[in-house]
Amino acid sequence: MNGNAEFIAYCLEEYKSANDMTGKEVISLFKKYNIIDYIVSCYGALHTMGGLAIAEDIGSLIENMKKHIT
Repeated sequence: MNGNAEFIAYCLEEYKSANDMTGKEVISLFKKYNIIDYIVSCYGALHTMGGLAIAEDIGSLIENMKKHIT
């Protein structure tokens, strides 16, 4: 597994734990809002953050996207 895949899995697990969701629910949500692309493009900043901060950052992004997507 390459570094990106490992970090994406880490972010998914952190978000899943912080939001008491199943892996399947998180994957569906990440696909809907292109969160994996966000994680890859923002790796430089995200990898310096702790797991809870990453989960909060992704959560904020999803909430903002929900407001702009009908």
